[in-house]
Amino acid sequence: MATSDATASGSAPLDARERRKVLAGTMVGTTIEWYDFFIYAQAAGLVLAPLFLAPLSESNAGLAQILSFATIGISFLFRPLGAIVAGHLGDKIGRKKVLVGTLVMMGVATCLIGLLPTYAQIGVAAPILLITLRILQGFSAGGEWGGAALMSVEHAPVNKRGFFGAYPQIGVPCGMILATFVVWLITVVIGQDAFLAWGWRIPFLLSFLLIIVGHLIRKSVEESPVFRLMQQRRAKSSAPLGTLFRHNTREVVLSALIFLANNAAGYLVIAFLATYASTALEMERGPVLLATTLASFGWLISTLYGGWVSDRWGRVRTFQIGYVLLAAWSLPMWFLVDTGDILLYFVGVFVFCLTLGLSYGPQAALYAEMFPAEVRYSGVSIGYALGAILGGAFAPMIAQMLLENTSGSWSIGVYIIVAAAVSFLGVSLVREKMGVDLHAGDEGDGVRETS
Repeated sequence: MATSDATASGSAPLDARERRKVLAGTMVGTTIEWYDFFIYAQAAGLVLAPLFLAPLSESNAGLAQILSFATIGISFLFRPLGAIVAGHLGDKIGRKKVLVGTLVMMGVATCLIGLLPTYAQIGVAAPILLITLRILQGFSAGGEWGGAALMSVEHAPVNKRGFFGAYPQIGVPCGMILATFVVWLITVVIGQDAFLAWGWRIPFLLSFLLIIVGHLIRKSVEESPVFRLMQQRRAKSSAPLGTLFRHNTREVVLSALIFLANNAAGYLVIAFLATYASTALEMERGPVLLATTLASFGWLISTLYGGWVSDRWGRVRTFQIGYVLLAAWSLPMWFLVDTGDILLYFVGVFVFCLTLGLSYGPQAALYAEMFPAEVRYSGVSIGYALGAILGGAFAPMIAQMLLENTSGSWSIGVYIIVAAAVSFLGVSLVREKMGVDLHAGDEGDGVRETS
């Protein structure tokens, strides 16, 4: 029999109003932080190569685009450091304080990117400063997701953890929708030439307003009840990072492999597909950005559904079905996109986004149930960060390289199929613990296991 809400959360269950505050805080916070991240990804595909890598862009546009996509991946290399620092602080001083800090850090770095001079103005210092700010973004993102995921899952009724955990997850497609819509709107209003000259700065600078909104919402969210009880029972416990790798290395590795394919496929939607359609296929950029924005609603819808259905099917089975569907659509999508027809482009990307939700919505709940409470923040954050490096960090760059060195875009589909197979194997090695007592952090009494 499943544990009660009170047992699972470590305290009396929250009322409906407090639960709404928690869900709003995690969703809005992740939306804002991923808006910041995705604005950069959009810019890397559309404008950064000619602006910050000007000499190379003039002599070898393809290589310049590859390097521009590579700057997306550089920040991912600093996610584990951010996850280590934020995870350690989150386990010691509280999740909410760390969440506010990462939110501000991400927003400041994003605003500063919007103020950077270009290569034509300050030469090689321009890409150096750009990469420095990307590192700050990566450090911040490394600490954000784990805190937001645990805020939602640890406040959830035991039989709704998957659904509650989907709320910080939908921050990603919401951030994607917001970022792509803003780029589309500015491009349509001021024109493509003006966007390239100065309009690309506007989406970065808008992040300042989003920081204020996110901070006000996050301030109202109380600390996790599981963390409060853990403090009482394990005051000043041993360093969580040492404990994590001493006892939970397997879980960290598996959580990284589980995320690999979803993150790789997601970053194709975020950073590559619109660039590919508007450059390689010479489709009009405005309609492509709008179609990508609308297609991203498929990701939003399926992520909520994936979290909800995982409370019924189990986390592992939901992930497995999601990765089978992702692999099955990875080749057909490219045949639709390559027609150059905007409607078929939308259909291809929309269905691709639908396949992502089943392997993304249940992620927060699955990860929370994999780790004991005293190392949970560290475990989920580091596993997520490592999965992002293996999956999405260089996915747009790899896709561009495959495009330049093979006979067609189908090779990118094969790449995603291989990634999906790896992640399918990773999640298949996880023991289902749906209903585990998050206070105890182990199987204990009252755990409902499914195979």
